[in-house]
Amino acid sequence: MFGYAIRRILLSIPILLAVLTIVFLSIRVLPGDPAAVVLGDYASKAALDKLRKTMGIDKPLTLQYIDFLKGLVQGDFGKSMITGAPVVREIVRALPYTLELTLTGIVLGLMIGVPLGIITALHRNRFIDYMGRTFSLIGQSFPSFYLGLLLMLLFSIKLKLFPIIGGGDLTDLKDTLYHLFLPGITMGMIMAAYMTRMSRSVMLNVLNEDYIRTARAKGLKESIVIYKHALKNILIPIISITGVYSIVLIGGSIMVEIIFSRPGLGKIMIGAMMQRDYIALQSTMAIYSVFVVILNLITDLAYGLVDPRIKY
Repeated sequence: MFGYAIRRILLSIPILLAVLTIVFLSIRVLPGDPAAVVLGDYASKAALDKLRKTMGIDKPLTLQYIDFLKGLVQGDFGKSMITGAPVVREIVRALPYTLELTLTGIVLGLMIGVPLGIITALHRNRFIDYMGRTFSLIGQSFPSFYLGLLLMLLFSIKLKLFPIIGGGDLTDLKDTLYHLFLPGITMGMIMAAYMTRMSRSVMLNVLNEDYIRTARAKGLKESIVIYKHALKNILIPIISITGVYSIVLIGGSIMVEIIFSRPGLGKIMIGAMMQRDYIALQSTMAIYSVFVVILNLITDLAYGLVDPRIKY
């Protein structure tokens, strides 16, 4: 297991480097001059040249790339083109809100979706199966922003139970949970619908395997067949599905943060896009890319924990 973990960690380094390179190049190919965006169309050439030098975009692309990687390693993401404040300060302030929202969605999705998917598979073509499949279909049909608006309309505007916007005070657990409830439910329900459908499909495939029929033919109790043989063999597919959809959930958190006006990374990124703040946009995209690589790494390491036979 130790050797497997080391190999996966080492393999993640070039993957992370490749992803960061794509982020760097994608920002550089955007149309428009960042200096002209900040100073306006009527700025003098001397002022534009001075700002380009300050931003470091007057250097050759190779040197800009080296400075970009060096800054990431040192934790220096540069200064915002709009506010002039260090971008890392804004990211550190916003990061907890995005992490708590994403983790809440993942935990709720797993706690609801996986058991519901297994139960519906065990009661195939019965009432509970129809209800679970209906829930999955409806949940996957709702975009996150639409579900968020519906929950906001019901619980915030009509019933006045939860706040409409804001992320709460991170030092106050009660206030944090109070503001996290609706965004977390929005993320969790959509993931739960997906996990229900996929867990049901995986469980049905496992129940049709020969070793399950053999265990039943030996006269084992159905509970032993399910818990000892079937559930163990759905762990790898469930981990794969969780890893893939967790990455999708990170992207979905951007829209949810905008809907509920949470001060997370999504709000920073959208604001940077609207204001043409290339430095802040590049930094937030890099952070999201690091999240994706880390989630893939955690998924790979979970494979080794569940099945020690995995050596690749």
